[in-house]
Amino acid sequence: MPEYKAPLRDIQFVLNDVLDAEAHYASLPGCEEATPDMVSAILEEGAKFAERVLSPLNQVGDQQGCQFDNGDVKTPEGFKEAYQQYVEGGWPSLAHDVEYGGQGLPESLGTVISEMVGSANWSWGMYPGLSHGAMNTLHEHGTDEQKSTYLTKLVSGEWTGTMCLTEPHCGTDLGMLRTKAEPQSDGSYAISGTKIFISAGEHDLADNIVHIVLARLPDAPAGTKGISLFIVPKFMPNGEGESATVGDRNQVACGSLEHKMGIHGNATCVMNFDGAKGYLIGPPNKGLNCMFTFMNTARLGTALQGLSHAEWGFQNSLAYAKDRLQMRALSGPQAPEKAADPIIVHPAVRNMLLTQKAFAEGGRALIYYCAQLVDKTHLASEEEKKEADALLAFLTPIAKAFLTEVGFESANHGMQVFGGHGYIAEWGMEQNVRDARIAMLYEGTTQIQALDLLGRKVLMTQGESLKGFTKIVHKFCKAQADNETMKPYVDALNTLNKEWADITMKIGMKAMNNREEVGAAAVDYLMYSGYVSLAYFWARMALAAQEKLDAGTAEPAFYEAKLKTATFYFERILPRTHGHVAIMQSGADNLLSMDVDQFSF
Repeated sequence: MPEYKAPLRDIQFVLNDVLDAEAHYASLPGCEEATPDMVSAILEEGAKFAERVLSPLNQVGDQQGCQFDNGDVKTPEGFKEAYQQYVEGGWPSLAHDVEYGGQGLPESLGTVISEMVGSANWSWGMYPGLSHGAMNTLHEHGTDEQKSTYLTKLVSGEWTGTMCLTEPHCGTDLGMLRTKAEPQSDGSYAISGTKIFISAGEHDLADNIVHIVLARLPDAPAGTKGISLFIVPKFMPNGEGESATVGDRNQVACGSLEHKMGIHGNATCVMNFDGAKGYLIGPPNKGLNCMFTFMNTARLGTALQGLSHAEWGFQNSLAYAKDRLQMRALSGPQAPEKAADPIIVHPAVRNMLLTQKAFAEGGRALIYYCAQLVDKTHLASEEEKKEADALLAFLTPIAKAFLTEVGFESANHGMQVFGGHGYIAEWGMEQNVRDARIAMLYEGTTQIQALDLLGRKVLMTQGESLKGFTKIVHKFCKAQADNETMKPYVDALNTLNKEWADITMKIGMKAMNNREEVGAAAVDYLMYSGYVSLAYFWARMALAAQEKLDAGTAEPAFYEAKLKTATFYFERILPRTHGHVAIMQSGADNLLSMDVDQFSF
């Protein structure tokens, strides 16, 4: 049976040695309680819950799936009990406002717990994950009454939340949305329409489900400028705050469950709103702006999914590679006392394992860095908030799309390491591949994230958002210019940092004559950006590791492995950027010159 072990040592390395979490928390008002001792204790307890409670349910969820019965949904065996333990442990409230029953700890600490939960059992983790986004949206845009009624119950975990955007005829293009919201005399709205692909839309884990729904008012302008946002509870609340209880059933119901490739343990629902009572969140016709609070939370959460599948695949394929005997090393027997050598001696197997390790550990540094930026957008000074928000806006599409792409690659490598056994369900590797595949689709496909990055974030700001990050890379390289140990990393980063700006300018110039050049270059631009971004974080990790070794650490093997993995990344993974540059420079004509009819066969 596959297992998950929370990588606490590596988590501590990223938090403490690379990102200096102690100083980060000390600089932010309200984070005083996030002391090293408290953080360590929270991480240890989170690891126990992930390893002992959630991990054993991962295959159970895949094999049993969710059961639909006339609008009701039953989650797999053990899921409900695990959620009760999660609530009893106070985990839903970890990073939320004390005013509404939260513990007031930093968002970045909650991100680490989310990684462990998701790596142990992604399908289960989606239930509280969707609630987290609903809480952030309500906290940012809800009225005091809405917060008292709904946010308090969501923070406690007694109720869960969803995000209802997609409709049968529109996914990414929300301007085509048809769900209606008719004003009622009591100030509420009657919501009517159908939403699809609603994760955690119906289940038996909690007493109530709070749907955050996009819909149109009768006089709304066409397109995305005419979308409003509403709260639509499964059961209407009686009372407010902690005393609120579920009342009458609302006119919203699950019509069916989707039959999916993976994430079987999570209920992916078709939700029918038949004049359901809803309440407006934020200003009329500004719903998409409000929903971006939810969507940005979800996109960083999905970036975590890429990390989770890379980490899980690496852990299990590493254990297998150390144990599985096949052939002899080309240089001669490495385990002469055995019938054959463990497959980890073979360069091809090591290439796959090191690729998984490099993406998992590099992805962890990128996501934790983004999570610290989230902390700053909530708690720092106005100037720091503005700077953090701009940097986060630039890095979010990279983190979401790049990490889910390489997370899927890593899951595939895990399956390949197992050979034929990887194709067999009992080992869990084919489940990891199936579960990972959705991450490149929901919360905006890789292609949509790429357009967002290159078109909206970079070119529409005349490259200012890119400069915000390349300046950080430049300062790092300048500071390490005289450090001989860092020279291979710094030289490569300096070259790529300049090339990044150059290729951006070239695409921008081409786009002035033909806007299709943006779409033609976008995906390769995003992947290029991802490889360079991860190189920066691997360089930072290499520096942190070298400093520990120079200081005479008691754990030389751990830090030496960091340096060796950094070298592998720079020498074996980072050269992929050359191919992406060549593709971007080839232009749009090789994609668009063929007539549509010529695609026929």
